[in-house]
Amino acid sequence: MAYDYDKLYRDTPDALGAPSPAFTAFFEELGTQAQDVLDAGCGQGRDALFIARLGHRVTGIDISPHGIRDMLAAAQRENLDVTGIAADLTTWAPDKDYGVLLFDRTLHMLAAPQRRELLTRCLPHVRPGGWVLISDERRNLEDFRQIFAEQPGSWRTAKDSRGLLFMQLTRP
Repeated sequence: MAYDYDKLYRDTPDALGAPSPAFTAFFEELGTQAQDVLDAGCGQGRDALFIARLGHRVTGIDISPHGIRDMLAAAQRENLDVTGIAADLTTWAPDKDYGVLLFDRTLHMLAAPQRRELLTRCLPHVRPGGWVLISDERRNLEDFRQIFAEQPGSWRTAKDSRGLLFMQLTRP
């Protein structure tokens, strides 16, 4: 990744702005049952903090120690259930299962083989009935669709437009 997000987060509070509208709408409609959510490439927690405010348990992973620090400080101030891990997504692997995996403009920052490997590595950690929410470059969506088609179980497409791909695991 060429851009230095750690420097950006160190120098700029709330550098990426408000939570993504597509994700806020999804989580507002999801219901009240608390989910374990993985926010891969969470930065300073713009999505993670919003999701935790709705009562979900969020694990945020980001390569930037400053981003993780900012997210955890905000979560602590608000007493939110957020865990942060500073790690490189190209080598990190989930150690538990999640109800929702969130990739908000993260996958396109990796080379094609790395983003395919990351998504393939994470999909087995989606609980039955769980979701994978992707916002990415439109040109990458066909590759992601192919990865879902190659996975065990049945995946239902809930949204596939304008750089968004929302998939639900309907049967493991």
